[in-house]
Amino acid sequence: MNRDLVTALQAAWGLPEFRDGVRHVVDLDEVALLLAALSVPDHDREVERSLLRLLRSSLDTTEIREAVLLLLERDEVRRPLLAAVVRPRVDRPGQATAITSAAEDPRVRREVRAVLDEARVRELLWQAIENQVDADRVGLARRAAVLFIRHPSVPRLAWALRRHGVLRELRRTAASGEDAAA
Repeated sequence: MNRDLVTALQAAWGLPEFRDGVRHVVDLDEVALLLAALSVPDHDREVERSLLRLLRSSLDTTEIREAVLLLLERDEVRRPLLAAVVRPRVDRPGQATAITSAAEDPRVRREVRAVLDEARVRELLWQAIENQVDADRVGLARRAAVLFIRHPSVPRLAWALRRHGVLRELRRTAASGEDAAA
């Protein structure tokens, strides 16, 4: 699992506003144990799957989804979380700048909310994530195509991210990784 995602999750978990929003719906001890297991460099893949299952069921719960969206809406919550995500990217300043710019744009945050508010979109996103984890490129491409064709909120979010250069920087990072592997 992406180390930056683990860092971001740990930063979010450290915020009392976030924990208070999910306390009555989620087993906090289970989350703490999963985050601790993820912080170990050579963790088991099943730990990742457990976290993904927990995240998936959580985002289907209105209260938790609202707590997650709170992370994006409130400056005092979003900025430390954003810092945790971009800090490891000092070797990729373009990517850090693009992510920061997108996260600070209220239009991007509205599009994220629109995507997460649609149950069918959330289901397809999780299927795509599972395809990614399973290295099923055909399944991932199929899910992405369905998301873009049938759900207008997804292309709007992609366009909003493109305006900030996020997609360009992610492609650049992927191309750099492929060049290094060759």
